[in-house]
Amino acid sequence: MKLSDFDYNLSKKLIAQCPIEPRDASKLLVLKKGIEHRTFSDILDYLESGDTLVLNDSRVIPAKLTGRKSTGGHVEVLVVSRTEGGYECMIRGKNIHEGTILNFSGIQATVLDVIKKPGTDSYLVNFDCNGNLLDILEKIGDAPLPPYIKAKLEDKNRYQTVYSKRKGSIAAPTAGLHFTEKLLEKIKGDGINIAYVTLHVSPGTFTPVKAEKLKDHIMEAEYISISKENADIINNNTGKLIASGTTAVKALESSWFDGEITATEGFSELFIYPPYKFKSKLDGMITNFHLPKSTLLMLVSAFAGKERLMAAYDEAISHSYRFYSFGDAMLVFRP
Repeated sequence: MKLSDFDYNLSKKLIAQCPIEPRDASKLLVLKKGIEHRTFSDILDYLESGDTLVLNDSRVIPAKLTGRKSTGGHVEVLVVSRTEGGYECMIRGKNIHEGTILNFSGIQATVLDVIKKPGTDSYLVNFDCNGNLLDILEKIGDAPLPPYIKAKLEDKNRYQTVYSKRKGSIAAPTAGLHFTEKLLEKIKGDGINIAYVTLHVSPGTFTPVKAEKLKDHIMEAEYISISKENADIINNNTGKLIASGTTAVKALESSWFDGEITATEGFSELFIYPPYKFKSKLDGMITNFHLPKSTLLMLVSAFAGKERLMAAYDEAISHSYRFYSFGDAMLVFRP
């Protein structure tokens, strides 16, 4: 398939700029045999005792730093990961090169090298600070919100799922933002199993697909982990298997070996797009409404069927659903 196959038009007024309160008050479009319009708290009506819900427990690092170069120019830095010799960072600013000095709230950093990658460059940066940089980011960093969100987020925790635990993502697994602690307790109380997987979202989530032929697009590797305990919960499922978010789906598909989900820790470059054949025994997935031409839209299209999904998007637009990270949700069942 081609990149242009996954384009659609969306009014800017439908791009959610802030999260809705309470979390589970968002709209829920249910794509089953037909289309139903519900509220996210109604998701209990589609789950039964014996079903298993798979959640991604990755936690977003407040990895965005705003500062200035030693020459006075403004810079924004996204700390991506720790590497040998420093930290890989994405930097927005002019004239960034080896030796550039950056200053953030009393912390100085030096650009050591340029890291060439398909689609965009990143930089190897050394931070001159005492202690763990991740702990420092918790104090001075901001949530790395997607570029289409212009409003300032007052509460950093609102870009975290209520069950987030393992630090490592630079973007939230947004399908999970709709769950409240109370709703999860109701789900457990109804006899529905919950299994946790981890996929740390990489900067690739912000990187646009440029290759017209999808087979030419290179996915950035993302860390995944599934414990034996959680793999057993999934494999012993006796009801429907529902994954919350494209990240949970990717973690499951990347961990399927010899007919079952296996305990896994490593990195996945899996790129799911039509006509992908799913290996894990997924019956449904919870997801938000994704950007045109995005790898996330391609994954959901592979699961739901492209024509079926785009018809649902048209329906959502006609009913003024809110789109993207802070937007409304879908519950998609296999056709």
